[in-house]
Amino acid sequence: MEELLNTIKKCTFCAYKLPLGPRPIVSAAVSSKIIIIGQAPGSIVHKTGIPWDDKSGKNLRNWMGITVADFYDPSKVALLPMGFCYPGKGKSGDLPPTTECAPLWHKQLLDKIENKQLILLVGKYAQDYYLKNSAKRTLTETVKNYTEYLPEYFVLPHPSPRNNIWQAKNEWFKEEVIPTLHQNVKSILYP
Repeated sequence: MEELLNTIKKCTFCAYKLPLGPRPIVSAAVSSKIIIIGQAPGSIVHKTGIPWDDKSGKNLRNWMGITVADFYDPSKVALLPMGFCYPGKGKSGDLPPTTECAPLWHKQLLDKIENKQLILLVGKYAQDYYLKNSAKRTLTETVKNYTEYLPEYFVLPHPSPRNNIWQAKNEWFKEEVIPTLHQNVKSILYP
């Protein structure tokens, strides 16, 4: 695993389109139990080199009911974005994740993780890639039907503060989905 992670961290495959240059952000271990597949690092994470080291990460940890120490313990949680590097700024937020990383690296990483028990698909990019035709028409519909994807996948919206309006419109998310996520995480990490 270490050799693969070192190779990924030196990757420059799509450097030509990265405004701040390549800085692949990934964390995993052979023993990871929960795998979080998100979008791509934001500018803050690009600077710190720490995955989910922003408000989105804080929200995600709260949704999961997990400590910071456990979240960043690769023996417990693997952190794999769809695009491993910061893609740059768009009109209304960051650009979409680069499309090269997932096909290039995900299968190799997932094949090495021997103890995976749950994969969190965070946001539409991860859901579309992994669920393919079983994803619903919209992210809201996919998340509302989250039980269809269990026990392998747990689908979530992106935890960005930009999605607070979405959460306010979809009270069922806090009332039903978050408690189920807590329960799943607890049964895996804190049996």
